[in-house]
Amino acid sequence: MTKARLSILLSLTAALVLVACGQKEQGAIPPSSNDGKNNKELLLEGDSTIYGLACEGCTDSVIVLLPSDGSDPVSYNIIEAFKKRRVLGKPKVGDWLGLVLNKEEKGVADLVVDLDELKGTWCYVVMPKLRDQEHLTPKMKARIEQEMTDSMRETYMIPREYGFALKRHWTAQSIGYIQEKNSLEDESPVVYPKLLYYTEWHIWNGKLVMTSGDFKMDKENNVSVTNMRLDTCDIVYLRDDSLVLGSEGVTRSYYRLTSESEINKKAKEMAIKQAKKALEDTK
Repeated sequence: MTKARLSILLSLTAALVLVACGQKEQGAIPPSSNDGKNNKELLLEGDSTIYGLACEGCTDSVIVLLPSDGSDPVSYNIIEAFKKRRVLGKPKVGDWLGLVLNKEEKGVADLVVDLDELKGTWCYVVMPKLRDQEHLTPKMKARIEQEMTDSMRETYMIPREYGFALKRHWTAQSIGYIQEKNSLEDESPVVYPKLLYYTEWHIWNGKLVMTSGDFKMDKENNVSVTNMRLDTCDIVYLRDDSLVLGSEGVTRSYYRLTSESEINKKAKEMAIKQAKKALEDTK
C-alpha cells in the first residue's frame, strides 16, 4: 500500500469520527443567507399565503389569526377546509400559522398549515443497494441479494435515516450524512441513494418549497453547496409525529425525530469499523 493511500485512509478515519447524521463541527456549515432578514423579506415572490399567530377562539370551524403585520385579529371560516382535511396540524394558541384564502369568498380559508408543528426533524429509512446492477433483471437482482452471506449483510446492508430539519428563519439542514466520500466508499459493494443537501425551506401558496444543492467538503472541512434547486411539494398530511409530502402523484411518509437516532449511530459505527479494517490491511 502506498504512503499516499495510507494518508487518505488516516484522514478518512478522522473525518468519520467528526461527521454523522448531518451534524458537522461548529463552523463547518456556512452561515445561512437568511441571517439578518425579517420574515417579510424572506417570502417567495408570488406567495399569497397569509401568516400570523393563532389566537384564543380557534376551533374546528374558525381560525382567529393575529396577522404578522401587527393589525387586529381576523376570524376565518375553515369549515370546508376541515372537512377536506386541509387543516394541516392542530393549531394551538400562539402557534405560527399560514393560511391560503378562498379567492371567491371573503373571510374563508381553503387551507391552514401549522408552521410551528411543521418545524422539526423529519426522517425516513433507506437501505443500500448492490452496486452496478443496472443491467440486471429484477429476478437476477433478487437472487444475488439472497445469496449474500450473513457477514456481508451485517457489514454492508445497514439502514440509514434520511431527511431534513426545518428550523427558524426558513433555514433547513439535511439529516443522514455519513462522511465517506473517498476511495474506500468506491470499493464498497453497495451504494446508498443520493442525499440532497438542504439549506432553506419556504411556504408558497400553501405548498412546501425546499432549497437544496450538491454538497462538497474539502480537506479542511470547508463546505460548499453548488447546483442549487427548488423542489415544491404538497403537504398531504401533518399531525403530531407524522408528515406526508406529495409531488407529481408520488408521496413519501416521514416520522418526527425527537431524540438522537440509533439507526445512524449504527451506520456511523460501521463506517468507522470499515475504515479501521482498511487501515489494518495496509500493515
